[in-house]
Amino acid sequence: MPYRRLARVARPLALQRLTTPEYALTLLLALGGLAAPAHGEDAASQPAAKEDTALEKVTVTARRREEDVQEVPTPITTLSGDNLEAQKVYKVQDLQQVLPSVNVAYIHARQSSVAIRGIGNNPASDGLEGSAGIYLDNIYLGRPGMAVFDLLDVEQLELLRGPQGTLFGKNTTAGVINISTRKPTFTPERNLQLSGGERGYFQGKGTVSGALTESVAGRLSFYRTREDGYIDNQHDGRTFVGGEREGARGQLLFEPNEDFSLRWITDYNQEDSTNGVWALYGVSDRFRQRAALIGANPQLDVKKREVNIDSGQSVNVWQGGSSIEANWNLDSGYTFTSISGYRYWHFVPHNDADLTDVSAIIDSGVEVHDRQFSQEFRLASPTGGAFDYVVGAYLFNQNLGNNTRTQYGPFADLYLTGVNRNLLNNVSTQTNGKIETDSFALFGQGNWHITDRLDFTFGLRGTYEEKQARLHRFAPVGGAPLTGPLAAVRQAQLGALDTGDFGLHNAAPSGLLSLSYKISDGLLGYASLAHGEKSGGVNLVAPVAGLGSDSLVVGPERANDAELGFKSTLDDGRLLLNANIYWTGIHGYQATTLTTTAASLTPVSVLANAGSVRSRGVEFESTWRPLRGLTLNFNGSFNDVTYLSFKDAPCPGEINTVTPTAKCDLTGERVVGASRWIGNVNGEYTWQTGNGLRPYVNASYSYRSEAEGTLDNSELSKIDGYGLANFAAGIRADLGDGLLDTSLWVRNAFDKDYYLTAFAFSNGAYTASVGQPRTAGLTLRYDF
Repeated sequence: MPYRRLARVARPLALQRLTTPEYALTLLLALGGLAAPAHGEDAASQPAAKEDTALEKVTVTARRREEDVQEVPTPITTLSGDNLEAQKVYKVQDLQQVLPSVNVAYIHARQSSVAIRGIGNNPASDGLEGSAGIYLDNIYLGRPGMAVFDLLDVEQLELLRGPQGTLFGKNTTAGVINISTRKPTFTPERNLQLSGGERGYFQGKGTVSGALTESVAGRLSFYRTREDGYIDNQHDGRTFVGGEREGARGQLLFEPNEDFSLRWITDYNQEDSTNGVWALYGVSDRFRQRAALIGANPQLDVKKREVNIDSGQSVNVWQGGSSIEANWNLDSGYTFTSISGYRYWHFVPHNDADLTDVSAIIDSGVEVHDRQFSQEFRLASPTGGAFDYVVGAYLFNQNLGNNTRTQYGPFADLYLTGVNRNLLNNVSTQTNGKIETDSFALFGQGNWHITDRLDFTFGLRGTYEEKQARLHRFAPVGGAPLTGPLAAVRQAQLGALDTGDFGLHNAAPSGLLSLSYKISDGLLGYASLAHGEKSGGVNLVAPVAGLGSDSLVVGPERANDAELGFKSTLDDGRLLLNANIYWTGIHGYQATTLTTTAASLTPVSVLANAGSVRSRGVEFESTWRPLRGLTLNFNGSFNDVTYLSFKDAPCPGEINTVTPTAKCDLTGERVVGASRWIGNVNGEYTWQTGNGLRPYVNASYSYRSEAEGTLDNSELSKIDGYGLANFAAGIRADLGDGLLDTSLWVRNAFDKDYYLTAFAFSNGAYTASVGQPRTAGLTLRYDF
């Protein structure tokens, strides 16, 4: 009979969370109080309890082969799909509530970014990749927005911190988030889940998996989510930041024998929402004056979770892709892997960009069409000898086109310049941009087992990349006819232009040296040095008046990193405790900033190498199962992220009010979006009752300290620190041939006002993305 691989048993709660001692102690005491009467254990029962409560091994693929996470000498945090589900984490922007050293800036799918250790908080730029690489089933996602969908049927999420340029390669100077979904199973597996909650929240999702033939298994997962939103509009009573998302993933797994497997994955996701609304967060005198000039009544109290705008607001996203992963077990223990992937992403926004109830900027947005293809080949040697290795090649091609459009209203001149000269009033503009990226890499990493306890790891990757771009701005449409100097000014700002082809190319090395020593059977110490590079970028907006296409090109970002840490397994396998210190130097830090030239009417967005950045800190994490049924997860970090050199930084709005073309020096100041302190704690307790019911409670708390909100470090845009508490309680019970799980839950239980990110507008206004208020709901899940 052909070989069958049985379904992998779902992992228990994996390594996570850590927070400040007082929160950990509070949760431990609370859950411990519940635990004592439920078990009623005495001293005689403790040996058996210890055996039952040992944590199971967590397997990761950080080094492109399956290994115990406690044996890998690099900082890794893992989250199982079950743990994400228990904490009701189903959106990428919520991951910062469960991961150390992670900040997520989010307004909508295009304006989203993930920062690790304070590196990567860049606003949207279609010609620039993020510093943190996001992978889905071993496929690199070329745009951060490709990850903005409901996390569906996840097997495991891995956070790798620090440069991962040797094996992951593509633009990972800050780290990697590696998401793996559940594979098809040859044993039947089915589940259906329905959730409902406040403000019209509804989510339905399900999975069916099983054998199609003796050698082929299939899996189909789907979801649909809708919610009304939570930001009210004073102007006409609309509610924003709601909408609908839906998607599906289909898989086939072909395993004719023990030596070959092929997995084909296809998925599709779409969104129709009112995301993208900015709430006014801080305003300069200049913004107040401009708003008064046009008779606007902006909503300035962000704690009301309200705005006052008169134009349309919507976001539509269509995305999907397909991948094929094939694995061959060759003679002598070698494994050959081929991974082919194709993805596309189509983003269409409509934004009221003047933040007011008056028609100054009626509609503004950037439509993006993106498609990518990647191919990776890997050869892994057998293990068990004195030396083992992984070598491979990687190819990546991306074609992206965008359409930047702005429709100005009758009050545009007064609002943007303070003087009505009919330069911008009732004018519409459009700029089409395109960029093609080709990236090629060869890589290898080896492990030399010097002794039974001492290992030396070394890796090298060589990458060559080319980017070719072009911009075409059409002549403006509408507006009052102008002659003479005013016509020349409009031409300089909005007139037709074509940059012709331009771009960049560069060769970039990445490397790793690591030494690890197994101090005892349960204690591993390690030290490493790594170098990673992120490719240069192109700003796909029309060049600033007075500057050429050279101003649209930015050089590569280079990172040097040093790590020192340990991983330990204690208390008969019931306690995992890991910690590390790190130092990372970034040269040529890439950032999107604002600039004003003598020939430009208003500050405009430019892409630049901001200078040098230093990120250093301490990270720690632990999982503890002190008694049967109770699991506690802790993680936390201290990240000190500072500009070592940033002399031509934009000035904050409070200074730009007086001198719009001023430049400021942020050397020695904190990097935007980087909280110094991050801490997360989560605990779940499950107990058995005499009638077969299994009640459980789950509690979590996440904290992050204040952060700079925008690149200019304005006092008006600082993001205050905040803590969020989430709770759930439920009962699992056998029902028919399946398992029924009913739970009540509440997120942001104390209705804390918090903000995910801030943004600087050219008129001295600062806006913020408002976090979700308290939301309670009910979830029913049936596995059968």
